[in-house]
Amino acid sequence: MKKVLLFTLLLASFLFAEENVTPWAKGEHLAYRLSWGFITAGYADMNVVPLENGNFRFESFARNNSAFRSIYPVADTIRTWVKKDGYPEVFHKILNEGSYFNSSRILFDYSSKKAILSDTIFTNSKRNEIKRQIDSTVALKGFEHCIISAFYWVRKMDLTGKKETYFTAVSGQKRYSLRVIIHGKETVKTDLGEFKCTKVEPILGDDGAFKATGRLFVWITDDDRRLPVLMRVKIPVGSIKGELTDFRQGTPK
Repeated sequence: MKKVLLFTLLLASFLFAEENVTPWAKGEHLAYRLSWGFITAGYADMNVVPLENGNFRFESFARNNSAFRSIYPVADTIRTWVKKDGYPEVFHKILNEGSYFNSSRILFDYSSKKAILSDTIFTNSKRNEIKRQIDSTVALKGFEHCIISAFYWVRKMDLTGKKETYFTAVSGQKRYSLRVIIHGKETVKTDLGEFKCTKVEPILGDDGAFKATGRLFVWITDDDRRLPVLMRVKIPVGSIKGELTDFRQGTPK
């Protein structure tokens, strides 16, 4: 009887721990308001869609509001197919920003130890004329991330007592060492309430995706949900803030 009880407690603690480190396992929706100073510039959504065999699809959508859309329309979409172990299989990014239209894809082929990249820039909004197309490969030394799977990987990590951590990622046409600095605990106030958080700063190489837009800081809640309630990018003319305005975790009822 004692062995059965002990086994049950161990199993329960294991399942509870797994749920804690993967808060989006049953699906997730995060909605953000993007602000530049006091101006609401746009909105973003991040979704996790559970697939078969424990795999996931991560989705990210960004758009500016109607006031800016007539001047410089932005409608960006990123989809990433990720295995249940957290590593990406396919990364697909579509950028529609003003007159700039770009489609890029990374296929992670772990069996042949390479990432296959395809990047296409189109000349007009109809995207029927290709301005430039680049196909290349990057050698994989193990299991590398893309910039989206790296974001979720940091969220599930135990950051307690750490000052920084490292892992590798593929972005653009290069393989980078991703350094994540843990700045410590901070309390963040948002429209959703007050949250105790851990502040982190990802740095992707010397000229990677994160650093290209300025220093990025993310505040992740210390509870089981590991919500990124606030993101801030420092730029030469101030900062852009992404504040969580709505979220849903788990299978919708």
